[in-house]
Amino acid sequence: MTAVYKRELRSYLTSMVGYLFIFFILLLTGIYFSAYQLAAAYPKFEYTLSALTFVFLISVPILTMRVLAEERKQKTDQLLLTAPISVGQIVLGKYLALVTIFAIPMLIMCFYPLLMSKFGTISFAGAYTGILGFFLLGCANLAIGVFVSSLTESQVIAAVLTFVFLFAFYMMNGISSFFSEGALSTCITFGLLILAAALIIYTMIKNLLISAAVCVIGEIILAIIYVVNSSFFSGGIQKVLNIVNLSSHFDNFANSIFDIKGILYFVSVIAVCLFLTVQSIAKRRWN
Repeated sequence: MTAVYKRELRSYLTSMVGYLFIFFILLLTGIYFSAYQLAAAYPKFEYTLSALTFVFLISVPILTMRVLAEERKQKTDQLLLTAPISVGQIVLGKYLALVTIFAIPMLIMCFYPLLMSKFGTISFAGAYTGILGFFLLGCANLAIGVFVSSLTESQVIAAVLTFVFLFAFYMMNGISSFFSEGALSTCITFGLLILAAALIIYTMIKNLLISAAVCVIGEIILAIIYVVNSSFFSGGIQKVLNIVNLSSHFDNFANSIFDIKGILYFVSVIAVCLFLTVQSIAKRRWN
């Protein structure tokens, strides 16, 4: 894993991609810092971080689009898969290289509260809590980008899909408002999702019996729950969509709250995405 990590980190530091990523984040940070802290004299660095969350929509797809897609396109993934390390170690090595690149601008950001303290009194605990949350949010976005990159051999498609996913997560509050909170409409929506899941399972395993069984059992359970307690579905779509709303879990950090649940959430997102990446590569390997 160490060899993969060093190789990947070297590739970012010997090309323009890594430096452009660092430059882009620091440039926008400097602009918002000048506007909020220097010009408007806001004493909270968290305001700048909260306004910067959109930066991942552009920077993450560019940084992660090649991490696995390029290996697959150039067939160099065969060399990695035959190496004496597991697929999990390969994925983890590549991901840690991305996190290291992201950690460089984050370390520089740590000096901003110190600079602000020269001009007034600030809350270091609140500022560094916000920085921690911003770092975890970025790591979660990078994990999503790595997973998407493992699904295709085209860097362009990987970048576009990553942007679409991250944009959907970013706009999740607006998306959830389009759905009704009524129990019946929520139940119907979940039923359609179960049907879609069964179709996806069929495309993956090509087994009609198992796919049909998943669909029928899921629909029956859904109907039973609705008959027994229909209020269970009230606002259910909003609750589900809130789970994948990455930005909302950063809000507490932006408000200077050290949120343990938020930390566990971001760590869980990272773990799930890396696990799915390993499974995606392993499936293609055995095929």
